[in-house]
Parts: sequence; structure tokens; C-alpha cells
Amino acid sequence: MNAAGRITRLTSGPSIGEPQADLVAVEEPLEIRLGFGSVERRMRVTLGITMRTPGHDLELAAGFLLAEGIVRERVDVLDARQTEANAVKIELHPRVAFDADRVRRFTVSSACGMCGTRTLDDLDHYADTIPASVTFPAAKIHLLSAKLREAQSAFDCTGGSHAAGLFDTEGNLLLVREDVGRHNAVDKLVGFEWLAGRVPLAGRMVFVSGRAGYELVQKAVVAGVEVLAAVGAPTTLAVDAAERFGLTLLGFVREGRFNIYSGVERIVV
Repeated sequence: MNAAGRITRLTSGPSIGEPQADLVAVEEPLEIRLGFGSVERRMRVTLGITMRTPGHDLELAAGFLLAEGIVRERVDVLDARQTEANAVKIELHPRVAFDADRVRRFTVSSACGMCGTRTLDDLDHYADTIPASVTFPAAKIHLLSAKLREAQSAFDCTGGSHAAGLFDTEGNLLLVREDVGRHNAVDKLVGFEWLAGRVPLAGRMVFVSGRAGYELVQKAVVAGVEVLAAVGAPTTLAVDAAERFGLTLLGFVREGRFNIYSGVERIVV
């Protein structure tokens, strides 16, 4: 989603240019509300407010809840709906044990969505080691950056959005989501697949613009993705988490090269 604006473009010429139209990436708050508890005693809280690019808001909320271990299976969500332009409501199944005290631990940022607060030890309680079921040809991986870039329509218009793409073992682009926050883009991608009942994402690769921090590895691990690839670099904690949970982590995937930080057994030449 983009918004029209007016800019004055300054070049190396002798004068300031005339005002002209331009497109800017939209960034607005999204309030995620939860309903939880027993049938007899339902409780409602605001889980948090995240800055995001409007669109695919239910997917964003679902992907975030999955990544944080609040939900696991599709039946954990009884209902999900957009109640206002910038608010969604998720009704959890009574069997979901949600601790309302966790609400205070979520932060607000478009750089990380609502950054999770999980440590590696916490992740052990709701994430499983990912079995290596397939291999990915290196020759196909070299093509991913160009394929994702071609699909970034919002970036083409604004230059202000990140993207996450879902690929199969042959390098076919299955789904793409864009957002001002790279974490939001991944949540939207995973959330779409989870709501459709296709998680865990065995035999799938997620490719992201930007770097691969721990938060992105966390989301990939919980979704059962086998390979997480990034245009930029990973962090130390991202590498530690990938090794611990059997995720193949690739960095600097561009210009006909990439680095394998973990899970080399899934990559074939």
C-alpha cells in the first residue's frame, strides 16, 4: 500500500527542481486484540500495537501468534476478523493457555514488528528440530534474489518496503509479502500458510530482503521452514538458533554467491 505525496527533488544541477508527485510506503499502527479463556469466562486484551504496511493484517497477526508460541495448530484460533481499519481480533480456543502478563513484554516497532521476547531456551518449549527432508540446488538459490526483486511491486513504487518470498526446491516463487518491516513480511507470509493449514512448511525455503536476525530464524523454525535465506548477513544468535533447531541458514545470497552458516546437508551443487 502506497500513498501519494509531493517532493522537491534536488540534483547536482544549479537550481532546485519543481515540486512533483511521488509515492511513499504507508506505515500505520495495527492493534492486535485477543479473546481467550474458558467459555464461561472469556477475557479480552490488546496483545500489542505494531507499525506495519496495511494489508494482509489477519495473516500478520496469525503469523506473529504462531512465532510466539501462543498458537500451534489451526484449531487454536476460533475466529479471526478485521474489526476496524487498524485493528484485528483473534478469538483463541478455550484450550489455549494464554498468560495475560505477557502483554507487557511486547514492544512496538516497524523494524521488528512486535519483537518477540523468547530466548533459545524458551524456544525449546514450543519449537521442534526440523528434519532434513529435501535438498535445494545451489544453482536455483543463485536465482532467488532476482526472482524476489521482480515481485516487489511496493518496493518498485516507493523503495521503502521489505519482502519475504516462499520458494520450493526448484526455486519457484510460491508467495510473496511486502511490508515496511521485514519481520512483518515474514509473519504475513507464514500467517497465510498457517491459516490455510500448510504449516509446517517442510520442503520450503523463505527468502528475505535485508539481514537475518534471531527473530527471523525464530519465525522460520516455528513454521518448520527448512531453509532461511537472506540478502544480508545473519547475527550470532541467529546462527546459534539455526544450528540448534536444524535450520539451513544462508546469508549474502546475491551476485551469484552465498554463505552457508548451518545445515549444509540440504544444499547440493
